[in-house]
Amino acid sequence: MALPDLKALSLLNHVPPRLLSAAERYLKAVPGVKGLLNRETGSLLSELESGLKPYRGKMQSFDHLPPTGRSREDVLRELQALESQEEYRWREGRVSGGVYNGDAEHIAFLNRVYALHSQSNPLHADLWPSATKFEAEVVAMTASMLGADVANAGQPEEARICGAMSSGGTESIMLAMKTYRDWARETQGITRPEMVAPASAHPAFDKAAHYFGIKMVRVPVGPDYRADVAAMRKAVNRNTIVIIGSAPGFPHGVIDPIEALSEIARKKRIGFHTDACLGGFVLPFAMKLGYDVPPFDFRLPGVTSMSVDTHKFGYAAKGSSVVLYRGTELRSHQYFTATDWPGGIYFSPTFSGSRPGALIASAWAALVSMGEQGYLDATRSILETAAAIKKGIRDIPELHVLGDPLFVIAFGSESVDIFQVMERMSEHGWNLNGLHKPSAVHLCVTLRHTQPGVADQFLVDLRDAVDYVKSHPSAKGTMAPVYGMAASVPFRGLVSDLLKKYMDLLYKV
Repeated sequence: MALPDLKALSLLNHVPPRLLSAAERYLKAVPGVKGLLNRETGSLLSELESGLKPYRGKMQSFDHLPPTGRSREDVLRELQALESQEEYRWREGRVSGGVYNGDAEHIAFLNRVYALHSQSNPLHADLWPSATKFEAEVVAMTASMLGADVANAGQPEEARICGAMSSGGTESIMLAMKTYRDWARETQGITRPEMVAPASAHPAFDKAAHYFGIKMVRVPVGPDYRADVAAMRKAVNRNTIVIIGSAPGFPHGVIDPIEALSEIARKKRIGFHTDACLGGFVLPFAMKLGYDVPPFDFRLPGVTSMSVDTHKFGYAAKGSSVVLYRGTELRSHQYFTATDWPGGIYFSPTFSGSRPGALIASAWAALVSMGEQGYLDATRSILETAAAIKKGIRDIPELHVLGDPLFVIAFGSESVDIFQVMERMSEHGWNLNGLHKPSAVHLCVTLRHTQPGVADQFLVDLRDAVDYVKSHPSAKGTMAPVYGMAASVPFRGLVSDLLKKYMDLLYKV
């Protein structure tokens, strides 16, 4: 694909966004330009398709129901064959995040728990009271870990930390933002709500803003990649319903100044949400191990909600998270009730009606089987491994670590194309995350990386990747040009269109 001149396009980043958006709409309306864009993106997507569809032509595909059902033995054989082809990289610790525990015995244990409760559904609490028991206890254990004992001292029950389980971090974040929207409308009369978030906050907040009609106000981060307190304060106005901070942020792994930000919210009597989806099951134990972790949870009186993922460093099966609130009155704005439906009284605490009780049970099982000591041991291993990797990256002259992270390590370069380095690492079998603004790559360290030799091999391969890119600066790759274009092209609608076409590709049989 003939990519545009990225250096020339980058000069347009200084043009006001509204003018760029108008120019982009005009260009896309020109038939010749539209045809050129379709041809160029089509060429790029065709190059990517083979990698996304590696089983095409090698295994039977289904775009209609088979006339007769296949035997269960055949189905299981095919599923086992697929699993054996896909597990090697995460089993060997070559993936950033993705799989956070991965121990074979732990997985087998959670699978047994899931099988025992595969039919349960907390929508029918009278049939499966065990599901509500598990959910209530997961919420309580998570809250206690995140400062609830301090926050609840001397408080009436309705003012204590409470919450619910969701399907993942995005749903937890969206539930909290929907809750603040409804709370502000009912108690403050705010009909044009806004949220204030640092540029590094997870795009799930933008998704919530898009779905729920909340204006997103993004504020640039400081030179340390943390939220800029003064700039965040300045962005707050009479329509602001919530301020956002991350502990840590996904891109750079640094913890925002939650104490200062939450104090702004407390004094203005608005909400403050700590997104601890990534760090909620690491930072409390890092503190107990003596690491320098700034306050970020309900010990701070200005923190009114939090999101934390049990399916990440809580080591539960994929599909579970917790959203927490300071008091049941705030949480009540999350709930949905229908009282006039001919089908009877209906209510739902989260977005889903039916929910997989088996995932709730497996989250409960993960927490109680790990226990505090298990999480302490896991956190110690992760942070020691992360420290060794950080040192190794800093020892490579061409690379630098962004900010001062604990276990999510972002690194960039002033002398080599970091996305070409990432692509070379892919050829070594590593799956890393590409970042923008600035261009960088990160590795989220998990228990998989604490296995003997994994960190050392990562650094050996990284050194090789840097040396290769230095020696082959014009090497053609598959994904590196895409990341480079996405980082440099000022017309964000073009990037959005490409991503939508990429998602269309995922749904092709």
